[in-house]
Amino acid sequence: MSRKRAKYVFVTGGVLSSIGKGITTAAIGTLLKSHGLSVTALKLDPYLNVDAGTMSPFQHGEVFVTDDGAETDLDLGHYERFLGVRMGAKNNVTAGKVYAAVIAKERRGDFLGATVQIVPHVIEEIKSQIAALENGIDVILVEVGGTVGDIESQPFLEAIRQMALERRGDAVFVHLTLVPYLSTVQELKTKPTQHSVQELRRIGIQPDFIFARSPVPLSDSARAKVALFSNVDAASVISLPDVKSIYQIPPLLAAGGVDRQLLERLRPEKAEKTPKPPAKSAAPLMERWERLAKTVLLAKDAVTIAMVGKYIDLQDAYKSILEALTHAAAAHDRRLDLRWVDAEELQDRTLGETFKGVGGILVPGGFGERGIEGKVRAVSYARLKSVPYLGLCLGLQIAVIEYARNVLGLDGATSTEFSPRPRHPVIDLMEEQKKKKNLGGTMRLGACTCNIRKGTLAHRIYGQPKIRERHRHRYEVNAAYVQRLAKAGLVAAGTDERTGLVEIVECPSHPFFIGVQFHPEFLSAPLAPHPLFKAFVGAALR
Repeated sequence: MSRKRAKYVFVTGGVLSSIGKGITTAAIGTLLKSHGLSVTALKLDPYLNVDAGTMSPFQHGEVFVTDDGAETDLDLGHYERFLGVRMGAKNNVTAGKVYAAVIAKERRGDFLGATVQIVPHVIEEIKSQIAALENGIDVILVEVGGTVGDIESQPFLEAIRQMALERRGDAVFVHLTLVPYLSTVQELKTKPTQHSVQELRRIGIQPDFIFARSPVPLSDSARAKVALFSNVDAASVISLPDVKSIYQIPPLLAAGGVDRQLLERLRPEKAEKTPKPPAKSAAPLMERWERLAKTVLLAKDAVTIAMVGKYIDLQDAYKSILEALTHAAAAHDRRLDLRWVDAEELQDRTLGETFKGVGGILVPGGFGERGIEGKVRAVSYARLKSVPYLGLCLGLQIAVIEYARNVLGLDGATSTEFSPRPRHPVIDLMEEQKKKKNLGGTMRLGACTCNIRKGTLAHRIYGQPKIRERHRHRYEVNAAYVQRLAKAGLVAAGTDERTGLVEIVECPSHPFFIGVQFHPEFLSAPLAPHPLFKAFVGAALR
């Protein structure tokens, strides 16, 4: 029996970076999945880092962590949230990972004395890593990072060109590009798109679809011009005007018939075995997305949450948290009013004004000493003023530090991450971490099982005694202080099943005061909010 061949949708970007390829790829996958197809996605990143783990949030945004512990591009978060499919290390291929694999093969002698070159060896490795996802999947979406014309992207573009040639009829190319609007002449300008497509065609790729980003919907004349000079049908030029919420995009694409066109071109086996569905076959799911977008944008009331971070100049550094809060607010029929608070600027004299009217305070993860004292002040304010508090990863550690200092009276209590030999190291480096010398890929990463104590707030939130959540950290609550903290009122509500390390702390005397060592934001989805965020927003509303 022959193995079913996967279909491919290759997504490239032109004119400029950060144009929205990740969201577009995820939205296309959402449409295909709504027709009963199994879908997964892959991000090809042209940088030479092996993964995103050691890159600054200011340069790259959030590092998204998968169940298997891969530190990946934030677009994998979009894929998971939109598709409802778990990603893994195989879903993010970097140039660094490709070259490392090729060099390892060369050192082993796998190439039998051949001169190792970009073509064929590097290209074949890229193709092999893409094809590794072919395991009974109907459609694989492949997003090529960067912009067409970049030197770094050329091997990836050559690889997908060859794959489409080898799988003739089983692949389509989607090119996402910018059509700027010049207000001075009140005209959409298609020339950047024309040049971008010419660059693609120069390397042998003819796009099947042009997705045109623009401030306003494409006019008929602009659509016709893009179609003419891009050598595509006018119906395959998809207008993507700016929207206020990313959750508007799947219904927008569905309204334009994108799913129908893709199914007609790809002809996946499942679609061929069933009668051709009507144009609105995806309507029930799209209606749910439309209701979500309407709530996110137009809900009568809002919930105000203060997020105290130190990467707030680049909001993508907290992308999954922002989305998880949005999901939770929508589940309560509220808009999210997020108040960004710079931890470095937070002083005792400004606490009252900063948090005036706030329903809840959240301290997210992070690394390094910068901004730590401001975060401690925020936790102290939440605890003393009975404001709902949620601490994520570092946010749990800050809660422990604040409690140790201000309730237990342990002067100088801190983490060994911030001070090498503190008097009270209430947060300390994990034993196994003390032996690590390389920084890349050596943190505690991926999904781990946590046992939750019955009768705790955490148990009421999750409704089960065991959970699996994703981690990304090196430091933990020091076991030597756990009992002292518990006697003072900060109890360990959850512990790691394997090591016994503290995973959840909470303060029973507080309306809602909880910190978790893991990253629950990675498991929240637009139509399935994470229970911890949902409970936090509920407490903020009360």
